[in-house]
Order: sequence, then C-alpha cells, then structure tokens
Amino acid sequence: MNQAAVGKYIAQKRKEKNLTQEQLAEKIGVSNKSISKWECGKCMPDYSIIESLCRELGITVSELIAGEDKGQNNSIYDEKQMVDMLERIQKLEKQKQTMLGLILIIMGMALSAMSQNYGGNSFRDFISGVMSGLSVGEMLAGIYVVGRSLAG
Repeated sequence: MNQAAVGKYIAQKRKEKNLTQEQLAEKIGVSNKSISKWECGKCMPDYSIIESLCRELGITVSELIAGEDKGQNNSIYDEKQMVDMLERIQKLEKQKQTMLGLILIIMGMALSAMSQNYGGNSFRDFISGVMSGLSVGEMLAGIYVVGRSLAG
C-alpha cells in the first residue's frame, strides 16, 4: 500500500466529485486537516471510516488501497475482508508502538539500576551520571511512545 499513491487517488476522486476537503470531511465526520494529511501521503484513513470515504468518493476499498481505478472483475477480496484486514493492520501497528515504548521504559530502568552500581572515582562518577541521564531520557521517550499509541 503506497500512501502517496493512495493520497493522490483520494484527491483525484474528491476533485472529480467537485468536493472541497472541508465538504468531504464534513460528510464523513473528520477534520479537513485529516483529508489534507491523507492527500499529502502523510497518513492513511482509519479503518473505521474507510467504508464511508469510499462510498462518498464512489470507489471500492480495493481501489482505494491500490490507489487506482480497477475493472469490475479485478477484486480478489470482498469489501468486508479488506476493511477487516485494514483494521488488523492498524491494531498491529498500535501494538508495535506500545511494545517499543515498553521496551524503552524497561531498558531505561535497567540502565538506571546499572548506573547506581557504577561509581568510585571521578571518571566512574561521570559515567554513572551519563548513564543516569540517558536512563531518564530513555524512560521519558518510552512513556511518550506508549502514551501516543494508547491515545491515538
């Protein structure tokens, strides 16, 4: 799935229907900034609105994913299967982000524990301080990643 191609396809179909980004956004219940992000290829539409987006643009889910018009007989999967597959992909991406954040937090905690046992002379105290600082940064990054994945 090429995000840039899908974005161009959404923009093309929207323009063919003589809709502005604001009008399309209002019809499917999202912000016009979301439409802009899709059309620029920055992100993909959420699985929960794919069907309504396709209905408004007069296309199928498989055409949306391909980023181009297809003939009537080119669809291997039905629409429900495609939406289910997109839902699973988005859930897996969210789980991957959560796991990454948790790994960062655990690594930060381990680094913090190691830094407590590392000291004695000025060089070792310096290394211990660096390790403590890195551990705090790593844990904060992990908390940020987990927070974003759970909120989004």
